Amino acid sequence: MIRIRHRTPSRPRAPRLCRALDLALPTAWGAVAITFKLVCPLAQQSGLGARIMSSAVFFAVGTGLILHVRRGFLRELHQLRRIAGAAQNVLLRPLPPRIDGLAVAAGQLSADRGATVGGDLYEVVATDHGVRIVMGDVRGHGLAALATVAAVLGSFREAAHDEAELACVLRRLERAMARHLRERARDEHPAAGGAEPASPVAEEFVTVLLLEIRGDGEVIALNCGHPWPYLLRSRVGPAAAARGYAEPVAGGDPLPPLGPFPLPAELPVVACGRLLPGEGLLLHTDGLEDARDARGRFFPLQAALAEAVRVQPVVPQAVIRTVYDRLLRHTGGLPADDAALLVLRNDRRRVPVQHGEPRVHSGAK
Repeated sequence: MIRIRHRTPSRPRAPRLCRALDLALPTAWGAVAITFKLVCPLAQQSGLGARIMSSAVFFAVGTGLILHVRRGFLRELHQLRRIAGAAQNVLLRPLPPRIDGLAVAAGQLSADRGATVGGDLYEVVATDHGVRIVMGDVRGHGLAALATVAAVLGSFREAAHDEAELACVLRRLERAMARHLRERARDEHPAAGGAEPASPVAEEFVTVLLLEIRGDGEVIALNCGHPWPYLLRSRVGPAAAARGYAEPVAGGDPLPPLGPFPLPAELPVVACGRLLPGEGLLLHTDGLEDARDARGRFFPLQAALAEAVRVQPVVPQAVIRTVYDRLLRHTGGLPADDAALLVLRNDRRRVPVQHGEPRVHSGAK
């Protein structure tokens, strides 16, 4: 919904009043300094005491001006952060806690301080074809990757509803990424005079994992260079018997990332089996598995996930809190790359698995 605000005659006065107040204090400080120098008899003397007094006055004036300028900068910075936060929330909008019978939670750690999103992207939408999920990772991180995130997410939010086949959704993402790269190449090479640049932004790419969870829990996937998700299960019982399972889904070799190379003519959709009620899927970006501690050891993501579901059922919010807590302890602060998590738990009515029907299969032996 577009909300139009009508301009009233009184509104433009507020910015003018603020600017007048911003100028009033420096003018007053300057008037004090000039008045002291021209009128005060002490300022006309050349003794040590007079010099000390003059220095103190001008030091106070200078300090007041610096504090005033600093206060203005802080106010502007606060306003810019509010605007950036609102824009980032529109781009990577918060997910509802439940989508079509699935409990959902997501988390994001940006490698850039002050940014709430970076080069990672995710979205979950309920469609007529099932719940469709995208998780992606743009090369690089931070605010510089937001344009690519916007191009991919905008295309997914439309294609997820329009396209009946998951492969067609991926084709739409590929075309959106290609358009984005062409536009960036034209912006970075204006000398081309509107013609197609000889070499587009060849180093820009994005890894993408597409999932579709159907009404009966069947999961299918398309993977373009992204880490496969983890299947989460917990067997809650006596303390000695409680166990948590976090196993990577076995999906085979992924397709190439979007950007540098065209996708093959045939897009093989991977059938991952069925996600049973109470089980969860965790999607992530490689910023978690690639995070290292001070001694160069990689973050043990699988062990952290197994611990998160060891003593309680799969709770998406609790899994994310536990993983991020262990990640920050492992790295001693923010990781070197953006790290996003998305957890989905099947809360739908139990449908018995028929004899010989596969469940979501993992890579564990």
